Amino acid sequence: MAGLKIAYVAGVMPGKWIDRWRARLEEHPLEIFQYDDAAAYVALLESGDADLTFIRWSGDSPASAASSPGKPALHVIPLYEELPVVCAPKDHDIEYFDESVPASAVEGQNFLDVDKYGPKMTLEIVGSGAGLAVMPMSLARLHARKDVVWKVLEGAPSTHVGLAWMRVDPIRPSARAEAIEADPLVAEFIGIVRGRSASSSRQPLTQERQQQEAAEARKARQQSKPAKSSVKPNVAKAKGASATSGSKSGKSSASRRAQPNRTRRRPK
Repeated sequence: MAGLKIAYVAGVMPGKWIDRWRARLEEHPLEIFQYDDAAAYVALLESGDADLTFIRWSGDSPASAASSPGKPALHVIPLYEELPVVCAPKDHDIEYFDESVPASAVEGQNFLDVDKYGPKMTLEIVGSGAGLAVMPMSLARLHARKDVVWKVLEGAPSTHVGLAWMRVDPIRPSARAEAIEADPLVAEFIGIVRGRSASSSRQPLTQERQQQEAAEARKARQQSKPAKSSVKPNVAKAKGASATSGSKSGKSSASRRAQPNRTRRRPK
């Protein structure tokens, strides 16, 4: 059985789930890779380049967009939210705020389009003093620069991180979605992300292992049963009766031999 292909958007750290997988199922290797464009997960899932993806989105969950034209039906497990930060060149006024910056403090300033330039290049432009940018904290940390500072931006919408995979849609059938939903390794990884233990009966590979162990136990019990006697019951009874009769006869003879000789009196 081939290993799973797991993709994760830049800034997401899926390490803890990957470690749990390797601890339980080291015989099934994972192919793990990062993608930078947050919207690329759709193409990755539809093409089969990824079986499951860790995605980032803002607003409504991608699972609710299944009815939109051109959008695939998806399962999405929300995992956590990311705080938005405002990034500015070093020595900017936001540097003097302790933890967070009110939106009014940066109102009217030039903001760069992160989707247009990408987070890494955007921060390079910010470092040059050409403008500010708002992005998830995880991306600001990932592409941190000495000439850029960032603070949590109050009132800005947060982003969400979750695990996505294709869902069977009866209106728009997809062989790819059917294959994903039938794959026990996909179900196993989903269970790990949901926090199920290795012994959970809801894990498909655990069910398979338990069934195999039960079959082996039944086989062992059958093999340990004593073999049936090949002697027929009537023959056995006859032998038993003969042995009993012989035993009584032997006892009677021995008893006669053990009695003392009696002297017969002669008639006068």
